[in-house]
Amino acid sequence: MYKVLLVDDERMILEGISQVVDWHGSGTELVGTARNGIEAYDRIAEKRPDIVISDISMPGLDGIGLVAKTYEHFPDVRFIMLSGYKDFDYARRAMQYGVKHYLVKPCNEQQIQEAIGELLSERAAEQERELFVSSMREQFNRMLPQVKEQFLKEFISNKMYGSRDLDYYERLFHMQLKDRPVRMVLMRVEDSHEYEHLFALKNIAEDILEGVLMGTTIQMQDELLLLIDDPQAMSGLIDGLQQVKEVFGGFYKLEVTIALSEPDRMIDLRRMYRDTQQYMNHRFYVGEGSVITRQDVALADSRESTGFELDEENFTLLMKSGQVQEVETEIDRLFATLSALRLDIGVTRSYVLQLYAVMIRLYPAEERSRYTSRLADLSVLETLTGLRDFIRQAASELTAGYYRSNINRQSSVVNKMLQIIEENYENAELSLNGVAHQMLYMNPDYLGKIFKKVTGDNFSQYVNRYRIERATEHIRRSGDVKVFELAELFGFGGNSQYFSQVFKKVTGMTPTEYRKCGE
Repeated sequence: MYKVLLVDDERMILEGISQVVDWHGSGTELVGTARNGIEAYDRIAEKRPDIVISDISMPGLDGIGLVAKTYEHFPDVRFIMLSGYKDFDYARRAMQYGVKHYLVKPCNEQQIQEAIGELLSERAAEQERELFVSSMREQFNRMLPQVKEQFLKEFISNKMYGSRDLDYYERLFHMQLKDRPVRMVLMRVEDSHEYEHLFALKNIAEDILEGVLMGTTIQMQDELLLLIDDPQAMSGLIDGLQQVKEVFGGFYKLEVTIALSEPDRMIDLRRMYRDTQQYMNHRFYVGEGSVITRQDVALADSRESTGFELDEENFTLLMKSGQVQEVETEIDRLFATLSALRLDIGVTRSYVLQLYAVMIRLYPAEERSRYTSRLADLSVLETLTGLRDFIRQAASELTAGYYRSNINRQSSVVNKMLQIIEENYENAELSLNGVAHQMLYMNPDYLGKIFKKVTGDNFSQYVNRYRIERATEHIRRSGDVKVFELAELFGFGGNSQYFSQVFKKVTGMTPTEYRKCGE
């Protein structure tokens, strides 16, 4: 029920209206009466009525004064004014305070109830409008973060956006944009992660960093973009970004790389975004988990590119001699040189591939395909540190194999046998018995056991594999795959069928397939 206060200095009118009006039927309740404006204002302050029905002409404080004073302190109170014919024009002064309803005395209960009904309908309509506006404002406020995200995405990608658009969004967001000095922060979560991690990173960054104006996730690049006010102290911003990395890493055990632009105006957002992308690419040299700024890139640009040369012969010699520690030291030196030179990333990658190619050639033929297939793993590594670790691991495996081989070859007997094989592999009659009786004058069973222990193969297996290795070299060099000639040249006595069987067993393919693979 709406509360009504009745005000008139004539007692009979006051009592008459109080009694004849069906207040309940009008959806109202009469909560009090007053004989003048001063008394009425006290009742208003006490009862807080929704509607006041007041005479115009009253002693002390007339109806117009009551409306003005009430409007100042209780603007939601609505008035119905009672006036005589001579006071009606005077009563219109109350319109400046929103009074719309006037009744000329004498008036009956029907007129009063109709006036109350109209006023309540207006009030209900006002409340509905206010509720609608409030609902729309609430929906807009809920959508505002998404609107800001979309604005940021559009502004960095759509060349049509310009100064006029900034004017529009300034009004929409109720914030200064056009000449505001800002910085752009680009964040990338390294390693395998869920897309939801970017939202978690955004929440953490907005909680820790000061002056975050807006942010958005860029799904195609799997990145988070933040726009922040340019701080007075750069060191404070760097500390904040480091804290964001630490908090996120503590929760999710994932590394975050951050690129930070130089300060500029909002109108230059596209250029700032391109700059941060360039800085992010520079993590190839500075490493994942870094905070990269223009100073890091400028440092690289200032270095002289003196070129890089790989001493393949020396590197090969170190690995073949089985010197594991020396090989690791040389690899570290080579990668330190590449890091210092800061060449074009594509050029640096080509040098790393060249280094790996040298290593592949040192693997036994039957193992090369396995290490060649790892080129795909090498190509997806995004930092120089990752490439170095990959090369170190592969080189360590290869050099350790040569080390074990060299230790075993210290046996002079086995060395002599290997030398005999190298010199006589073309002889189809070459056999363990022949070597033992005719060349070394030793027990063939004993020689066979030593040879097996040192090389891992029995004599005939090793000889056949050695012959096939020489045959593969011949195929690569000449392209000739006449099987019967190969069988004759490489110790199979012209038995082309047996040669093909052994060739496939060693290499995994026929001589013809091997030649095609090398083309």
